[in-house]
Amino acid sequence: MEMFDLLAQRARVTPERPALEDLESGERYNYRAFNERAARLAAAACGQWGLREGDRLAYLGHSRAEFFAMLFGCAKAGLILVPLNWRLATPELKVLIDDCDPAALVFGGEFAEVAAALGEHRPSLTLVTLDGAGDAQRHSCRDYHRDLAATEPDLAPHPDKSPDTPWYLLYTSGTTGRPKGVIQTFRMMLANHFNIGLAVNLNADDVLLNVLPLFHTAGINLYSSAVFLVGGCVLVARNFDPAQVLQVLESRATIFFAVPAVYQALLEQPAFDGKRLEHVRSWGCGGAPLSLPVAQRYVAQGIRIRTGMGMTETGPTVFLLDEDLVLDKIGSVGRPQLLTEVRIVDRDGRDLPTGEAGELLIRGPGVTPGYWNRADATRDAIRDGWLHSGDVARCDADGCYYIVDRWKDMYISGGENVYPAEVEKVLEQHPAIAEVAVVGMPDERWGEVGKAYLGVRADSDAPGEDELHAFCRERLAGYKVPRAFQVLEALPRNALGKVIKQALRDDAARR
Repeated sequence: MEMFDLLAQRARVTPERPALEDLESGERYNYRAFNERAARLAAAACGQWGLREGDRLAYLGHSRAEFFAMLFGCAKAGLILVPLNWRLATPELKVLIDDCDPAALVFGGEFAEVAAALGEHRPSLTLVTLDGAGDAQRHSCRDYHRDLAATEPDLAPHPDKSPDTPWYLLYTSGTTGRPKGVIQTFRMMLANHFNIGLAVNLNADDVLLNVLPLFHTAGINLYSSAVFLVGGCVLVARNFDPAQVLQVLESRATIFFAVPAVYQALLEQPAFDGKRLEHVRSWGCGGAPLSLPVAQRYVAQGIRIRTGMGMTETGPTVFLLDEDLVLDKIGSVGRPQLLTEVRIVDRDGRDLPTGEAGELLIRGPGVTPGYWNRADATRDAIRDGWLHSGDVARCDADGCYYIVDRWKDMYISGGENVYPAEVEKVLEQHPAIAEVAVVGMPDERWGEVGKAYLGVRADSDAPGEDELHAFCRERLAGYKVPRAFQVLEALPRNALGKVIKQALRDDAARR
C-alpha cells in the first residue's frame, strides 16, 4: 500500500460536496476548493517560504478550517506539519521549536507577539501571518493569503509515498517533562478510520462539529480525518463556546465528540434540552472518564455518550464502548476496535488473566513508528512490536476494558495531560522551596486538577498561594498550574528515599 493523495481523490469523487466550514469567519469549502487550497499551501510553502521535502512547517493559532488545508497541503508537498499547543508559555514553545527545527511558522494574529519571540529565538525561522498585511509589516513576515493567491497550484495527485512517511508531529510530554514529538503517518490515519469511522457508521451525509483543539490527535482525528475519508463535512469552531455549540448541535451537526468538561459545561446551559438535539445521531467522549452522574443526566435526556480511549501514539482510537452499554459499563472504555490488538501484562511481561490489572500493551497499524529524534524513547515505548501504554488496565468477563490507574504519575485536567515532573521542575526553581511533589486530585468540572505538596527551605518563609500561582503561570500553561498548595514538614518517603505519591493522592482525594 502506498500513501496516495486522499484529498485529490476525494475532490475527484465528490467535488461539489461541502467539506469544511469555519464557524467564525464563515469560510466554506467544497472538496474541489479544499483540494485547491491545500495545493496552494504546498506551492507557497515550497516556493515563497523556501521549504523542501521533509522540512517541518509549524502552526501556532486557534482552531480554524484553514488548518486542514495546511495538513493536507503538507501531505502533497512531503512536508511535516507541527501544530503547536497555543496554551503553552513562550519558554515551553521554544523547547518544541528547538526539538523539531521548523523551517517556517504560520501563526494566527492573536499570537503575533509570541511568534515574534520565537523568530528572535531562531532567526532562520520564516514567519507567516494568517491575519493580514498589518502583521506582515509589523513583524517582518510573509502574508499567508497573499502568498497562496500568488501560486499556481498543482491539482494533480502527489507522487506516491510510503504509508509510514512522517506526515505531522504531535507533542506530548513524558514523565521526565521532556517533550516528545509523536510521529503521525498516513497508515495511522487509515487505521483510525477503520477503528472509529466504521464503529460509528460515518457516512457522506454526516456533519461533525469540531470543538477540540487542533494540536491534539482528537481534534484532528475524532472524527475530522475520518469524516473527510467518507466525504462528509466538518464545522470548525475557533474556541469552545457552550451557547454556540448547542445552537449548532440543534440545527446542523449529526455527530459530536468531546471531553467530559465540555459535556459538563453543556449541561449547565439554561437552553440545554435533549429533545432539541435529536438531530445528533452519535455522541462520543474521551480524554478522561465520564462520571456516572453526567452519563445518567444525558441518558435521561435521551442521549447516550459512548466513551472510548486512545493515545496520541495510537492514532488515537483503541477502545470504544457500545452504545447500549453506556450505563451498564460505566467507567469502561469499551472493547478494542477492529485494527487493534491489546494485552494486559504484569511487570515481567506475562499475560494476566481476566479481571487482573496490569500494564496495557497495544499493537496494530494505528501505532506510531516512534518519536521524533528520540530513538531512546521509541525503544523504551515500543518493544517487540507492542506499545507499552503506561496505563494500568483490566478486562472484565464481557471483554470490556477499564483504565484503572496510570503506570506513571500523569493526570488529566479538562482533557489535557499533565505530567507532575514537569510542574515539579518549575516549582523547584522557587528560592523558598526545598522539595515538591505534585499529584492529581478530583475536581467536579475538570475531572482532575493539580495539588502541590511543598517542603520549605529552613532559611525561608513559606510562600503564599497567590505567589506560587503567579510563579507557575509565568512558566507553565494555565492547565498545568496546581489548583492547591500545601506545605508539609517533610514529604512522605519510603526506605529508599522515594516520595510515596500514593499517600499524597489519598490525602488530596479526601480534601
